Amino acid sequence: MKAEYADIRQYNTFPKLLLHNADNWPEETALREKEFGIWNEFSWDAYNRMVKLFALGMHQLGIEKGDSVGIIGDNRPEWVAGEIASHALRAMIFGIYQDSMNEECAYLINYAGAKVIIAEDEEQVDKVLDITEECPCVKHIIYCDPRGMRKYKDPRLLSHSDLMALGEKLDQQQPDLYRQLVAAGQPEDVAILCPTSGTTSNPKLAMLQGGPMLDHCLAYLQADPKFPTDNYVSVLPLPWIMEQVYAVSQALISRQIVNFVEEPETMMDDLREIGPNFVLLAPRVWESVAADVKAKMMDATRFKQKMYAWGLKLAQQAEERGQGQSKLAYWLLFRALKDRLGFSYLRSAATGGAALGPDTFKFFLAMGVPLRQLYGQTELAGAYTIHQADDVDFDSVGIPFENAQVRIDNPDSNGVGEVVAKTRGMFLGYYKNETATEETLDDGWMHTGDAGYFKQENGHLVVIDRISDLAETSTGTRFSPQFIENKLKFSPFIAEAVIQGDGRPYLSAIICIRYEIVAKWAEQRDIAFTNYINLSAQPRIYEMIQQEVKQVNATLPEAQQIRKFLLLYKQLDADDGELTRTRKVRRGVIKEKYAEIIDAVYANQPQVHIDTVITFQDGNKSRVQTDVRVVDLNPDADDDQETDMELKSAS
Repeated sequence: MKAEYADIRQYNTFPKLLLHNADNWPEETALREKEFGIWNEFSWDAYNRMVKLFALGMHQLGIEKGDSVGIIGDNRPEWVAGEIASHALRAMIFGIYQDSMNEECAYLINYAGAKVIIAEDEEQVDKVLDITEECPCVKHIIYCDPRGMRKYKDPRLLSHSDLMALGEKLDQQQPDLYRQLVAAGQPEDVAILCPTSGTTSNPKLAMLQGGPMLDHCLAYLQADPKFPTDNYVSVLPLPWIMEQVYAVSQALISRQIVNFVEEPETMMDDLREIGPNFVLLAPRVWESVAADVKAKMMDATRFKQKMYAWGLKLAQQAEERGQGQSKLAYWLLFRALKDRLGFSYLRSAATGGAALGPDTFKFFLAMGVPLRQLYGQTELAGAYTIHQADDVDFDSVGIPFENAQVRIDNPDSNGVGEVVAKTRGMFLGYYKNETATEETLDDGWMHTGDAGYFKQENGHLVVIDRISDLAETSTGTRFSPQFIENKLKFSPFIAEAVIQGDGRPYLSAIICIRYEIVAKWAEQRDIAFTNYINLSAQPRIYEMIQQEVKQVNATLPEAQQIRKFLLLYKQLDADDGELTRTRKVRRGVIKEKYAEIIDAVYANQPQVHIDTVITFQDGNKSRVQTDVRVVDLNPDADDDQETDMELKSAS
């Protein structure tokens, strides 16, 4: 079946495309949202009408070309409707991650100079009201869920239904106004101020134009086709560029149905009900799904565990021999497993935003999930490389789209250098930050800051790590922390890992246990514990994790093996600045925040005493006093005098 897409040269903005779909396929389903256990459908006509009234209502509020509109909340139809409505007024939107802390919200709102904030519910409205004095630019706050809102008296507050009523009234007075507004839109208009991941500093806002963004998404669809009435489940945050690609841009071009889950906690159940044809999940989600599968096998009978292990081995052997999927393993084991996960109808599945470990990748391919790796940046309108369906390479991120150009700058003797790229959808620059724009762009090419190379045998791009993260021990061993971390996270018991060793004599690891699964493992063995801190300190948990680390070490060159590790007393948290909102590790923060722990590891201390205060998301604080054990996997090794010399020079 050949996919046919809308003519984006004629319908060259988001509102024009939506209007085109509503005019030609008014009754066809465009969106679904699950609420109170029921899937509610929105046709293209209903979708367009919601956007029209939203836009006309904001027009009455004075929103016009060049203004910025902030949106915060979970993925909902009102989110995408508010976005496209803003585009219809030639305004720019920016998304705020729904779990952002107050100071993060204030930073982005002031940076963008938002006149209007569209907030999902009372929780998000509270955030905005709490920073009122810090954000004088905000003139209106539109809330979508009225529950709990009666007690608020702020004059800037306006309900979504009242805004729609404003739009309805204006539409009756000027029935042609909306189409005139849409027709005035230009593909060169900046449509999205997309926040970057902010791994090293506060996020910047990349200016993306509507027309080029659609052009880039068309190239993506040509590399990985979607069809009308295909189902896509929107679970990744809409402020992220890749969710903008799928839930907004590609959906408008291909007319695939976008489904919004009821709650993040019901994601897998809702996904199973829909049975999507395509799914994009972040690496941490794929890792979590794989871990959950393995955890469920812990509760299975011994016979089922042996069947599972046998089937997985059979499937992986078939993959390694280049035979594709093992039919025997599929029919005996993985067909039912795929169905339980909601993956039975997948034609394509993707992972992106960070590297996915080859072991996790192979696990899903063995199951028959058509998983492909993506690579891209916010500034280049998201992904611009992908695996082809019949050409998946575990170590690579595939080949570039037809509208993308990729090169390697300053390659070494092995061909490894900086990945530099450009696409037709790439950003104009960073909003109100010419200095950062000049540092990133060079003659129309973007310097990604990633180290990579092209494989000679198949032309695939291999991305190793951030150049700034590539490290070297004091003995001259070069290593990629991310590569080793991904191997560790294939374990169902390890949620996060941060490898240390730059400038040190050997590698060590800070490990965070996957609490839910480790807790189940502990309960099955009658290990008493009270909370995360207590569980992570249990001797038998250390013994179990030690075996997991040893298994990873067996797959690594001796010089890159982990010598020591410890189990952190808390999970890494975006609220503490340790992770970005897209769950990437902020290595600089980790290195600074846990400097004493890291130094103690390399000072040959058997344990580290912790006395600190943890701040929870609700603002409550708790004092933590515990001892963290340091495990030496090779205690007989000579640490040589280098460690002592390092400590002396540091002091």
